[in-house]
Amino acid sequence: MIEQAVYPAIIAFILELILCPLFIPLLSKLKFGQYIRAEGPKEHLKKAGTPTMGGIVILLSLTIASLFFMKGNQEFWPVLLITWGFGLIGLLDDFIKVVMKHNLGLKAWQKFSLQLIVAGLFALYLYRSGFSTRVEIPFTGGKAVDLKVWFYPFVIFMMVGFVNGVNMTDGLDGLASGVTVLVATFFAVVSWGKGSGLLPIASAAAGSLLGFLLFNTYPAKVFMGDTGSLALGGFVTALAFMLEIPLFLVIVGFIYVAEALSVILQVGYFKLTKGKRIFKMAPLHHHFELCGWSETKVVAVFSIITAMLCLVGLLLV
Repeated sequence: MIEQAVYPAIIAFILELILCPLFIPLLSKLKFGQYIRAEGPKEHLKKAGTPTMGGIVILLSLTIASLFFMKGNQEFWPVLLITWGFGLIGLLDDFIKVVMKHNLGLKAWQKFSLQLIVAGLFALYLYRSGFSTRVEIPFTGGKAVDLKVWFYPFVIFMMVGFVNGVNMTDGLDGLASGVTVLVATFFAVVSWGKGSGLLPIASAAAGSLLGFLLFNTYPAKVFMGDTGSLALGGFVTALAFMLEIPLFLVIVGFIYVAEALSVILQVGYFKLTKGKRIFKMAPLHHHFELCGWSETKVVAVFSIITAMLCLVGLLLV
């Protein structure tokens, strides 16, 4: 079992070290640079042109590393396919923004519709595979509620919600990758404890993100883009459901939840009050930046919070 935890992480990490130095100059040569919103923090304007779509390397290293350990493992494929499904939506969005120079990418309804389709396919898989519709409630000593037919809309809601939560978290150098490497490690430990065949892919994700962080920490040499953030959102949600602990993702992925809620609250309050704001800027990480926190401090604090909540999650599983 320990080989399935260690080797995929090491292989994925090494693949990142090999692929990123090859991929980043190629992205620069193709002029696949990041577009920075003018309404964001002014300090971020200097990041314009930084190579993006680095999520492709994350997907490749994660996939290759885990495939070595997936012989006869049926649990692996749904997680991998969902990860790639959302990754391809992100890749299409990045392509429209970066290559076709349409700064907004996919229209909101297009992106949401594609996300619903992929999430719906995952819900259909769980239904046809006979997965339990009981959902364990954290902090109740293992008590669960049977959602019955409502389990499948719950799957779609959770998946689309967390995919967009991870996407909103990806706004500072190393933030989404730093938070998600901890969440992936949490799921690797849980997989190990449960004797699950998902251990190699969870470990490979952790190793891949550690390698990516070497190029993504401040000042970032490459961004993951929507290709990476949407893929990672699908990945962590699929893992949570396959391990039958979806609500634990709300704990260990609290930063994703906070980022998404900050946007929802900001937009709703702005419309209700005709112009007033709760936060200085949303998503939440920008609020702290405008409060005077450095970008690296925000990333460090959000990562520390995630690390502590992952420990809490381990105590509860």
